[in-house]
Amino acid sequence: MNTVLLAALHVHHHFHGPSLGYLAIGLAAAASWIGVPGPGEPVLISAGVLAARGRLDLAEVLAVAWAGAVAGGVGGWVIGHRAGRALLSSPGPLLHKREKALARGERFFSRYGILAVYFAPSWVAGSTGMGGSRFLPANAVSGLIWTLLVGGGAYVVGPPITEVVDDIGLVGGLLLAGLVAAGLIATVLRRRRRR
Repeated sequence: MNTVLLAALHVHHHFHGPSLGYLAIGLAAAASWIGVPGPGEPVLISAGVLAARGRLDLAEVLAVAWAGAVAGGVGGWVIGHRAGRALLSSPGPLLHKREKALARGERFFSRYGILAVYFAPSWVAGSTGMGGSRFLPANAVSGLIWTLLVGGGAYVVGPPITEVVDDIGLVGGLLLAGLVAAGLIATVLRRRRRR
């Protein structure tokens, strides 16, 4: 899916820097958002640093990374939606524990929505039965937050962004996600009051 998107963008847009680099950014982001640990953040950090040095265009880096993250998130969600529940509830060792984990996951995703999508692999959202009408916007917003924090942070701060990401860790990430969630909740409440 990323290859098609990148090919379509290349037809109408000439990238600043090597097109293969942008393809790698999109694929690494997609792999991370499907649930493969590791490739997305280091590649996006490197791309942000290269953009800061003028070798890549920051807007293009962020756009391709966001598109890859969204596509990967949707791919992981579809995999989880189609196969995850069946796999987790199939007879075999630890069935009772897997069923309990599935029930906890359902409660987690129904309660925390966008935060859950940001912090858990997308296939888990599909496995727990999170509907597309909730997942798709949460995935798009989560992908955007991740792209701006990591890619934009690497552009502004440079390689030390990895230390910042490690330092803020789960607590800082939760605080940031809480701020985003509070903004979204305030917007929803304002819209409801207007009705």
